[in-house]
Amino acid sequence: MKKLCIVILLLSGCGTFETPSSDAQSISHQIWDGLLIKHVSADGWVDYSAFKKDTIVLQKYLDLLSSNPPNEATWTKNEQLAYWINAYNAFTVKLIVDNYPLKSITELHPKPYFPMINTVWHKEFFKIGENLMNLDAIEHKILRKKFNEPRIHFAIVCASYSCPKLRNEAFTGDMVEAQLKDQAMNFINDPKRNIIQKDKIKLTKIFKWFNRDFTKDGTLISFLNQYSEVKIDKDASVSYMKYDWSLNEK
Repeated sequence: MKKLCIVILLLSGCGTFETPSSDAQSISHQIWDGLLIKHVSADGWVDYSAFKKDTIVLQKYLDLLSSNPPNEATWTKNEQLAYWINAYNAFTVKLIVDNYPLKSITELHPKPYFPMINTVWHKEFFKIGENLMNLDAIEHKILRKKFNEPRIHFAIVCASYSCPKLRNEAFTGDMVEAQLKDQAMNFINDPKRNIIQKDKIKLTKIFKWFNRDFTKDGTLISFLNQYSEVKIDKDASVSYMKYDWSLNEK
């Protein structure tokens, strides 16, 4: 019977991307929250040199994440969502801190570098449960695939100037909806990242790269109008800014 159970488990996971589940309830993100309050400004600028001095504390939080993958049977969807957003951001900070000082995360692309195939985001440098993981997997195989939540693009941060601001508090299951709404409003109305006028908009390329995520339930402009302080005409012209990959540090 034991052998039969093992065979069934192996077959059921074949051809899918799965993360092993912890039997525990949702974890606390208090350690990450304290680090963000300490080292990230209200405007989202990160003090990586100071973060580097807290490597031991950061690693304690990363170990907590690695040892406690979400359990879909016992964690709420919002608890899982908050976990994966925090994991993406925390392991990104780890990647920068381990290689600091540097001017851009793009300096960490492997050589030879192949866009969309072999990038810094494909580097497997941490574990979630027993799975060797990378940032690309969290973003595309988990957050985008499982949650149908376009606002994650305003919450996960690639350590670059044109990215959304790194929130200086941890995402939590009970607050994630309000936090995502706040991130969306701040990012869309930030003139450094998007220029919104009634008849003309100039946007970050995030809206171009992930257009499908923002247009599942309507047009891009109808999505933007949910959060924009300026009401955009439905036939407004749309163009995109050059993406700035310089480090998002103070």
